[in-house]
Amino acid sequence: MSNILLTQDPGKIIGPVAKVLGYIMEGIFYVLDKIGIPNIGLAIILFTIVIYLLLMPLTIKQQKFSKLSAKMNPELQAIQNKYKNRKDNDSMMAMNMETKAVYAKYGVSPSGSCIQLLIQMPILFALYRVIYNMPAYVGKIKEAFFPLVDKLIAQEGSAEFLQSFSNANMYAKQFANENFTSGVTTYVQNTYIDVLNKASTTEWLSIKEHFSALAGDVDHTLELLNQYNNFLGLNIANSPSYTMKEAFSTGSYLMAVAALIIPILSAVTQWINVKLMPQQTAQQDSKNANDTQAAMMQSMKTMNMMMPIMSAFFCFTLPAGMGLYWVAGAVVRSVQQVLINKHIDKMDLDEVIKKNEAKAKKKMEKAGIKAEQMAAYANMNTKKVSSVSKNASRPSMTREEREESIRKSTEYYNQNAKPGSMMSKANMVKQYNEKNNKK
Repeated sequence: MSNILLTQDPGKIIGPVAKVLGYIMEGIFYVLDKIGIPNIGLAIILFTIVIYLLLMPLTIKQQKFSKLSAKMNPELQAIQNKYKNRKDNDSMMAMNMETKAVYAKYGVSPSGSCIQLLIQMPILFALYRVIYNMPAYVGKIKEAFFPLVDKLIAQEGSAEFLQSFSNANMYAKQFANENFTSGVTTYVQNTYIDVLNKASTTEWLSIKEHFSALAGDVDHTLELLNQYNNFLGLNIANSPSYTMKEAFSTGSYLMAVAALIIPILSAVTQWINVKLMPQQTAQQDSKNANDTQAAMMQSMKTMNMMMPIMSAFFCFTLPAGMGLYWVAGAVVRSVQQVLINKHIDKMDLDEVIKKNEAKAKKKMEKAGIKAEQMAAYANMNTKKVSSVSKNASRPSMTREEREESIRKSTEYYNQNAKPGSMMSKANMVKQYNEKNNKK
């Protein structure tokens, strides 16, 4: 336990992803340091660009899915309308088969978009973790806290003093952990760095006042951290709300205005990003949409309007470094969207659909199912419904007769096929057609 770095994310999913991203961030900062510009703000921008470039294939796949969905939705709605008032088992099975055939035709999965999001979610959470806690992942930044941290640990009452800081409650469990109370060096160091990394300028100055012997070390650490955190005159370790409060207290109104730049840029870039996202699905299908779909479209529209406002609020209250990442991410996504839109617009979607149809047909034939049998099964429902009234006049079967009938039918359906498989359903179609032909 003594070697665990609690400043890094300990999660089983987010933790390993954050560690990999941390290596990328450390590599970027190392290069910037070697060329004489060790700047966290610049590192965040470059880091964002690299990550979004790595996610480019997933983004293209997601946008391609959106385009094909827009073309596919009218066909899906037609199937839903066809079986709208039919709740019998045959109708439900036929509707499912026809729906699957449409998805196969367009070469997409009903859960396609969700899978892309599920892959990206841990990466996005890990990104926030790395940027929010840079010293845990970038060795050079962590080194800036030494020798101050070791000297501060040696000072009596320093742990209690740090726990009075505004963000220290986030690390209350670490202060209470047995590794901390028993004095495990690495654990204690990391806990101190966690608190100091979130400390405001006022709290840093209070260390000098409370532990005057460490004034020189505090100044040295602050000088290094300010060099790393200074981005166009702003300290990105502080939130814009804190910077504004500090600027008004010192009469530096220009700094107060500058503090608003990142939240405003965040709202503007987010708005542009939303506008560039494909909107055609909602526009094309609004006339044919049912109540549920109309409600979903309205919710999406409201969310798109709220996102820029929420983005500005979060960037105003969180450290400016997070806001910088948000702005850089929105800019990169906007550029990506323009390029992806051009790429997809050049694609011949009809040709893509044609290839997908051929693949689906080949897959069915490999499974031993003929396309004619699939079509027959999809259309069988209408015949079944019309024959219900004829069968209704027949005497009802006893329980034993019904069970025997089901057993025989199941035996027939499952000849050379697994029960419940596509092949067994195709056999059922064959049996049904044979009965109708005899009549």
